Amino acid sequence: MDKLIRFTLSDLTKITNHRSTEIKFGERIQTVPKEMDTLEFLESSDAEFVLFGIPEDIGVRANLGRPGAASAWESTLKSIVNIQNNRFCKGSRLMILGHLDVKSEMEEIEELSINNKEDRKKFFKLVDKIDKEVSHIIGKIVKAGKIPIIIGGGHNNAYGNIKGLALAKGKPVNAINFDAHTDFRALEGRHSGNGFSYAYEEGFLKKYFVFGLHESYTSKSILENIKKAEDKVKYNTYEQIAVRKEKNFESEMELAQKHIGTDPFGIEIDLDAIPNIPSSAMTLSGFSVEQLRQFLDYFGQHPNVSYLHICEGAPDLDFEKNNHLVGKLIAYLITDFMKAKSIK
Repeated sequence: MDKLIRFTLSDLTKITNHRSTEIKFGERIQTVPKEMDTLEFLESSDAEFVLFGIPEDIGVRANLGRPGAASAWESTLKSIVNIQNNRFCKGSRLMILGHLDVKSEMEEIEELSINNKEDRKKFFKLVDKIDKEVSHIIGKIVKAGKIPIIIGGGHNNAYGNIKGLALAKGKPVNAINFDAHTDFRALEGRHSGNGFSYAYEEGFLKKYFVFGLHESYTSKSILENIKKAEDKVKYNTYEQIAVRKEKNFESEMELAQKHIGTDPFGIEIDLDAIPNIPSSAMTLSGFSVEQLRQFLDYFGQHPNVSYLHICEGAPDLDFEKNNHLVGKLIAYLITDFMKAKSIK
């Protein structure tokens, strides 16, 4: 974990706003003690969930998207530590591990042009480099018996999450993706649009379900590739459920769970599926925040769920006076997931 920058008690204290008669999450959240080895504390801590950040948007830029996702980690931290610790959700169940050190990579891309063919190859190599670090850290968290909650960053990090989980479990794993896009694009070099196709091609991803695909933003070639793997890769569309009413939201969750729930699986949440949420591919049409929270509660209760990844939120693209709202939404989603895992 050489590239991990640990989140310290001092960091926690600086961003937790104390208030008399209240107990904030930040007053109960666990951090790795300064004197302890990271892996040793991971294994000994009684926290069930480990929060880990990947503050980059290199994969998004490599996929010709708008930058800004690198800012979600800091925004999330400021929100999650200042929610209330109460009988509904306890901060002590959560450990903030820290974030991946991507400073040098983020500085390197500032000198590159995504429109230059050779420079774009350098973007792909940087994403590949990040993949290796992410898969290593996720694997260590899972092997320690914890459930990672990963805050991106771009959706390119789905690959590292899936690979890390698969290596920790010693077998291919599954994933369900709440997303307007498949991210199952061509194997042209690593970026935010092909994390799942690379994981599938390399044997880390066994079964995959895309929930709420937007029909107008899915190419013919991707649909053809999915059809070739229809026993393993399935989807429904937003239009089928919310526009034409051909399918039912609750029934589709049940079908999706039957597809991916037989093995360890990860929940992938791309915030560009929610209307008006600042992201690299912001939309005006999609499922509501409430539907996303219901989705997360439903799949979070499954015994085989093994990680949660929330990505593509971009506070830097929000209005200046309201750029805390993406972090606030992510905090809601984190606690929904934690609450779901409490249900017996």
